[in-house]
Amino acid sequence: MEKTIKLYDKDSHMYEFSARVISCVKSDKGFETVLDRTAFFPEGGGQSADEGTINGIRVTDVQIDKNGIITHTLETELPAGTEVKGETDRELRFRRMQNHTGEHIVSGIIHRLFGYNNVGFHMGSECVTLDLDGPLTRDDLDRVEMLANRAVCENVAVRAEYPSAEVLENLDYRSKLDLTENVRIVTIEGYDVCACCAPHVDRTGEIGVIKLLDAIRYKGGTRINMLSGYDALEDYNARYKSTAAVSVLLKSKQSEIKEAVERILKELNSEKQAQTELKKQLIRLKKASIQPTDGNLVLFEESMDMLNLRILVNETIDLCGGICAAFSGNDADGYSYVIASKTVPMRAKSREINSALCGRGGGSDEMIQGSVKASAEEIRAYFEV
Repeated sequence: MEKTIKLYDKDSHMYEFSARVISCVKSDKGFETVLDRTAFFPEGGGQSADEGTINGIRVTDVQIDKNGIITHTLETELPAGTEVKGETDRELRFRRMQNHTGEHIVSGIIHRLFGYNNVGFHMGSECVTLDLDGPLTRDDLDRVEMLANRAVCENVAVRAEYPSAEVLENLDYRSKLDLTENVRIVTIEGYDVCACCAPHVDRTGEIGVIKLLDAIRYKGGTRINMLSGYDALEDYNARYKSTAAVSVLLKSKQSEIKEAVERILKELNSEKQAQTELKKQLIRLKKASIQPTDGNLVLFEESMDMLNLRILVNETIDLCGGICAAFSGNDADGYSYVIASKTVPMRAKSREINSALCGRGGGSDEMIQGSVKASAEEIRAYFEV
């Protein structure tokens, strides 16, 4: 079987085409259909396959094998010899071309400025991920982003071609693989020369805008999340709406949100410190009201977090000769607990306590913590024994 003619190689903006069915074989995925030519880009190079229809039948997947045969997986059979009309999802195709060409510009600029290589690329549903083999600062990324958008404004031509072996041998181009023949080279004059199989826009002005969203250190290098074109615009609009809503809630100008949030966080921290001090005072007052005992001491608080339960136990453990147990919660929802003792090894005792009170938890010989489903009456009865 001859290679499938790649119409997207000749015209990346071809969204409708006619073709003839060479074969159609049923599989567990659907009907694997080979056409004599296609405008559907198959999955490859970090980019998912095009979507669309053939004779109105939905295309669920497109793959290419090592022999250049492109297989379209359909939901319904098309007999061999049938003349068909294919239609790719033009909106999806164009957005992917914007993103992919934008990534080429960014990778080319980074390679020229810093000498780093693109070692990983994935076009996801939310953003494009680009992995580089060297570190970049935020200032570096801002510089790259500005230069990338200058390339967009210059509306540079984007060429895709298959150079001869002689030309390829002397051509300086980016590639993750060691390629020697039938190499498709995408050139963005002045910005990038790269081996790539995917469709791209004809001129950089079609991209509209390139935005580097964020970056993290990754495997000794840098992972960049970026968007281009309509996807970048939609991302900006979503962020703008969120920013506007937060601005209203904070009663602050959008340009002053950072300062407003910092002020609120400072106020909350001061409030938290004040509450902590009040809780400590409350615990000290509670301690003053407790009569010492040679036996066990059981304390109940309707609403107290684990940190303050531990503080309560540490403050009152000297008032008993046995076990000091503090519980927070209610009969309906259960109780959290912190239990300690200076005379009873609590790690060994925890299994007995949890078994008797339908609980779970553990800790050290000095202190355990967890939760129980028993009622307050059952808890008191257990520790009074």
